[in-house]
Amino acid sequence: MKTFKDYITEDTSVDEAISVSTRLKKKQAIRRNKAKLKLGRLRASKRVASRDVIKKRANRAARALMFKRLVKGKSKGELSYSARQSYEKIINKRAGAIKNIARRLTPKVRKAELQRRLGKRGDITPRKA
Repeated sequence: MKTFKDYITEDTSVDEAISVSTRLKKKQAIRRNKAKLKLGRLRASKRVASRDVIKKRANRAARALMFKRLVKGKSKGELSYSARQSYEKIINKRAGAIKNIARRLTPKVRKAELQRRLGKRGDITPRKA
């Protein structure tokens, strides 16, 4: 049985595109463990995001930004699997640019995390460091 942490840390490298059958197997596994994943997300939302998590979020945001630039307004859902694969390959080739964008997005992601934490507490103002 996999834990939520196992799903998060599972090999998510996009070096190689996954096949249709692998995609369907992943879909079924996630559907099977939907309740466990939901509880894990709930627990994770109550904790402050670590530096690694913020870095990962910034990287994901940078990839999304690059994808948005490439597809010029189309949503990911509108594209076919093969079109998505080809765009992902292009994005993978631009890893250096994504790394720079992610580095620039990190403070914004950190600020968003702080706002999320403050929003849950309500009336507490942030302390000065």
